[in-house]
Amino acid sequence: MVVDAFELARLPSVSFGEGALQRVPEIAASIGARMLLLTGAESFRASRHWPVFSSALEQHGLTWDTCVVDGEPSPERIDEIVAKFHGSGVEVVVGIGGGSVVDAAKAVAGLLIPGNSVRDHLEGVGKGEPYLGPVVPWVAVPTTAGTGSEATKNAVLSVPGKGGFKRSFRDEALVARHAVIDPLLLESCPPELVAADGMDALTQLIESFVSVRSNPFTDALTTSALVAARHGLLPWYEDRDDVQAARERMAYASWISGVALAQTGLGAVHGLASPLGAFFPVPHGVVCGTLVAAATQINVAAMRDRQPDNPALGRYARMHAVLAGSDRVDTEEGPEELVELLRDWTHRLELPRLGAFGVRGSDVDRVVEASRGSSMRTNPVELTDEEIAAILRERL
Repeated sequence: MVVDAFELARLPSVSFGEGALQRVPEIAASIGARMLLLTGAESFRASRHWPVFSSALEQHGLTWDTCVVDGEPSPERIDEIVAKFHGSGVEVVVGIGGGSVVDAAKAVAGLLIPGNSVRDHLEGVGKGEPYLGPVVPWVAVPTTAGTGSEATKNAVLSVPGKGGFKRSFRDEALVARHAVIDPLLLESCPPELVAADGMDALTQLIESFVSVRSNPFTDALTTSALVAARHGLLPWYEDRDDVQAARERMAYASWISGVALAQTGLGAVHGLASPLGAFFPVPHGVVCGTLVAAATQINVAAMRDRQPDNPALGRYARMHAVLAGSDRVDTEEGPEELVELLRDWTHRLELPRLGAFGVRGSDVDRVVEASRGSSMRTNPVELTDEEIAAILRERL
């Protein structure tokens, strides 16, 4: 076996499993006594976990302030929080919530000490100034299973509407000190969130596996997570079999999807997700779930036409075997069978089309024009504008 050279980005230490939330007060107190807690609008603090958790914070001698991040974080919201707590002596930041909360905690932790605007560092729309730190140590506690943001170095910030954007504040120093992944925190996820976030994780696994930067390390992890997603996503959404085990599997699949994408980059779906999420009120997970089958079909067709020896075709075939639970990898028909499997999952998970969020045929060209970010550069084949447009048109 020949192993090509590869590099690995840094990752958090991780505590995974039911009841892992109980470790957060101890972890935070080991860093400092003054904590800033970021949560979503209400779900965690309204849950059965909050009374026990807040009591444990007190028992560990922590004092804390709480900030709410409602919806996807904007640069203005990050700057507002930083301005309020800059110079206040915060020693540790904890983010408990979905990907938006975790991204916000990441950005706030990075800017609390320097105190400047996040727009100084936003890719493509900011001043382009290098980030010098230092970072306040922070702890990521996801309450959804989808983005894998607890494993990555980028905080995605959004300005919605015409002329809007979704851009990253990105630096290796922003990686969480600890990631605490407790599947019990997924109990309150409604079915539509299970579907969208689950397909986000699945898309990240698929795109990482066929990325031009995939490597043996990510291959091994991604394969194990695809097995978990096969046994976890549909049973959880359809409320059948062992739902508790299904949640655990999807918590694992989501975590690994973040680990993988941090090493490999992503692909066409995430290239399109950025402008779609900026221009229209479409949730990120919905974009992934509704586009992944179409994007896989276009990628496969492009490689069949222009690059029949592209190794990603065999990788698509291997993924079909894993997701279908087959012992046989069909290199001839497997890629197209994966497309059909993904279409079936998209239907069963009831992912809406883009048109439900106001995307029309007249919008396609400007979305395509804005899609050529970093994710497109790691797609397994370079797509033409017409091919990218075809992905969108199939799901209008």
